[in-house]
Amino acid sequence: MDATTEPAQLKRLTHRETLIIVIGMLLPVFMGSLDQTILASALPTIGRDLGDSNNLPWLITAYLLAATAMIPLYGKIADIRGRAFALRIAIAAHLAGSVMCALAPSMAILILGRSLQGIGGGGLASLGMVVLGDVATPRERGRYYGYFAVTYTTAGACGPALGGFLADHLNWSAIFWINVPLGLAALWITSVLLRGLPRHERPHRLDVIGAGLIVAASVSFMLGLNLGGLRFAWTSLPILALFGLAIAGGALFVTRLITAPEPLIPVAILREAVVRHAIVANALGWGSIVALNIFLPSYLQSAIGLSPTDAGLALMLIMVTLNISAGLSGQVLCRVTHYKALPMAGLVLTIAALLRLAYRADGIELWEFEILLVLIGAGFGPLPSLTQVAVQNVVPRHQLGISLGAMNFCRNLAGTIMVAAFGAIVVAGAASLGEAPTALTSGWQQGSAAAAQIFARVFYADAGCVAIALIAVVLLAERPLDTEA
Repeated sequence: MDATTEPAQLKRLTHRETLIIVIGMLLPVFMGSLDQTILASALPTIGRDLGDSNNLPWLITAYLLAATAMIPLYGKIADIRGRAFALRIAIAAHLAGSVMCALAPSMAILILGRSLQGIGGGGLASLGMVVLGDVATPRERGRYYGYFAVTYTTAGACGPALGGFLADHLNWSAIFWINVPLGLAALWITSVLLRGLPRHERPHRLDVIGAGLIVAASVSFMLGLNLGGLRFAWTSLPILALFGLAIAGGALFVTRLITAPEPLIPVAILREAVVRHAIVANALGWGSIVALNIFLPSYLQSAIGLSPTDAGLALMLIMVTLNISAGLSGQVLCRVTHYKALPMAGLVLTIAALLRLAYRADGIELWEFEILLVLIGAGFGPLPSLTQVAVQNVVPRHQLGISLGAMNFCRNLAGTIMVAAFGAIVVAGAASLGEAPTALTSGWQQGSAAAAQIFARVFYADAGCVAIALIAVVLLAERPLDTEA
């Protein structure tokens, strides 16, 4: 098919054909989301086995950083060579990284394997949204997006429970071996289903320099957060140098966006106010949920005294309620004119529940904790559908891949920075008490009131991030949803 074929000339897929393609893309999305959180409950076990607890946070941030940098590149590759081609690269990289992690004899090799996993994971978690833009109109995408939101959230919430179970009853390497059959199945399923996908390729350039600059800036910033106040004083030369490199790298990245012939994130897209507000809301909203999935298991183990498996299982309610909320709101979104009202009300509910969790962190009962998880999940559910559909409704078809790639890039970058920043809060709090647990492990004595007070600061910060997402939704213009593909 000619790459310049107009959308109106393309054969419209039936609901059944669209649904089959969407369902086929759920497995890659599940895998990409699962690996963001599956190590959260298993980190203490991995640290003990490999004799290195200080570098455990990098098992999370290395994956998120690599995935973040690759997401816009996958969007470009999908626009240049097609969705199926980009997805095959993502699955192959993820499989290679998983095998490397499973066989890793040291923490350094494990971190490298997680980075390779992240290179693939960036495509697994993001290309589903690009495919959805090819097979459904903006008004119809809300109900189909519910499937992706449910899958993404289910995987993220199941990660801590599954990782804790495998670490407790098998071996932490099983966390990575399970990706091999899942990856092979995803490769076969998507290769078959995406053969009939409408194609809209146009020539693009890959901005590898831009990706390198943002990774360098992010790594410098996170190293500064992780080392500051723990191994070096905040005002020491190494920490100041790292933050200086982060600022310089960020400035060069912005310059690259303005001057490059085809930058990592198209500036023309960011000039659209709807896109800017949707990206901010999506990034800070999802980043808050990812951070909760990573830090709540440590909070439950250290402050409440649960085992790794029980801590993971305790988070299942947020998955259930978020999934129900996302699914129902996706159906509502395509049927109402004022589609912002429900997400705004939901975010207010989420903020209130997070503030209550922070206030009660040192004395909360498990039943009250579960109720708050229900409120957080139910309140957040409508946001992802709103932001995805809002962006897809205003960008040209030939920039759909890179537009959604930019949104997912910002989402992952926000989540990565939030995990690093919240980890710094925990480490700083522990150091002030004369203790030295790493940011993502349960190094305190079980049931520690001091640990609960430190994690309360994380929950307050998380509520603040959701509040910024709410402001972005309020500012987002409510344009009529397009009914054409």
